[in-house]
Amino acid sequence: MGRFIFWLAIFVLIGGISLHFKFDLPYFLTWIGKLPGDMIISKGRTLYYFPVTSAAAASFVFTVIFSHSKKR
Repeated sequence: MGRFIFWLAIFVLIGGISLHFKFDLPYFLTWIGKLPGDMIISKGRTLYYFPVTSAAAASFVFTVIFSHSKKR
């Protein structure tokens, strides 16, 4: 469990730094929010964003990774 928390913290730290400094990561983060099924509703000055398909894809990837790691 400690190893998982350590790697999760490293992942969050790297993600936060890359978002803060707006690193251009081609082909890695460009698909997030642009999949079919992700909804963007703009009314005037208000923007509603529902990344339904991106969340489902990320959930699938994490499920595959974590279910594979528990079998060892």
